[in-house]
Amino acid sequence: MADLANEIKNLIIEALALEGVQPDAIETEGALFGEGLGLDSIDALEIAVALEEQYGIELDTDEDLKPHFYSVATLVKLIESLRSTN
Repeated sequence: MADLANEIKNLIIEALALEGVQPDAIETEGALFGEGLGLDSIDALEIAVALEEQYGIELDTDEDLKPHFYSVATLVKLIESLRSTN
């Protein structure tokens, strides 16, 4: 999980052009939105596109994805579950 978590942290930094943010500054269990990293809904869309491209997954837009985007840890679980179904 740690390797995938670090990959996702780097992906978030790259996709959102978060200059000066290092992967270790993003808490794996910490909130990405609101009081956490301070991301917004546009950032969520950019992360979703980057995840789909990077991992060859398709996110189901009919599903409520908000809980999956809470933290890096929840994104790891989402990607692992989608990889296992493919």
